[in-house]
Amino acid sequence: MGIEITADPSHLEGRRPLTPGGQHKEQLGAPERRKAILAHLRATGEAAVSSLPGLFGVSVETIRRDLRELEDTHAITRSYGRVRIAEASNYESTLTYRKEHLADEKERIARVAVDRLGAADTVFLDEGFHPLLVGRALPTDRDLTIITASLPTALEMCERPRTTVIVLGGRVRHVTAASVERWATRMLRDMQPDLAIIGANGVDLDGWLTTPHASVAEVKETALSVSQRALFVGSHTKFARSTLCRFGHVRQFERIITGTELRSSIARRIISAGGRLDRV
Repeated sequence: MGIEITADPSHLEGRRPLTPGGQHKEQLGAPERRKAILAHLRATGEAAVSSLPGLFGVSVETIRRDLRELEDTHAITRSYGRVRIAEASNYESTLTYRKEHLADEKERIARVAVDRLGAADTVFLDEGFHPLLVGRALPTDRDLTIITASLPTALEMCERPRTTVIVLGGRVRHVTAASVERWATRMLRDMQPDLAIIGANGVDLDGWLTTPHASVAEVKETALSVSQRALFVGSHTKFARSTLCRFGHVRQFERIITGTELRSSIARRIISAGGRLDRV
């Protein structure tokens, strides 16, 4: 039986929260409750530790024990009173998850990225859903050439008026349906896009951008090296985390664009590492 997770704790007033089967949540065993905590964090990206006792109907001490256990098994990370899911170095979320997760923040970021398009008429769009959102927001009243390794992005962009689409060849990855490896990078090295829109799985506090797979990192690194300008787009959950393969540094980007949800303490670290940060 699934476990109900309710983001609004207001229903706690006057009664204890129930699971779909009618069981009080505080009667759940610790393993089931910890699984529910992880499910909540996957859905929300992160949460304030102080919100969890009311959300799950247990005491502060019980939540602290749960979080200590989850942290000891490297399932979560905690800092400054907040908790988030810990991505393994080789973990990638599905495209469906990316479409639904933090949609409002991602759309705000995409709009600001397009505002910085300037005179660019050739744009590299990285694989993933966030660069695709930028593509959707690009103007349709001017000629543009879109370069991408992403098949979903290419298929959608070729339906736009006054848009030429160039797809990089190579092996197509299952998770993102994007091409990688030497065929893609050799083709990209012969180009010089005016602007690159780049995403990442993680941006650590020293300013390094990372992704789980070396083949993806190689495409991103190549795009950065050949493009005249580059913008990073990523939600606040991408920061203060790292995956396996480095491909660039925040200093290489004209702007690092993320949401206002990014904590000021992390923003200061990114700025001190040389990033020109916009929280929108």
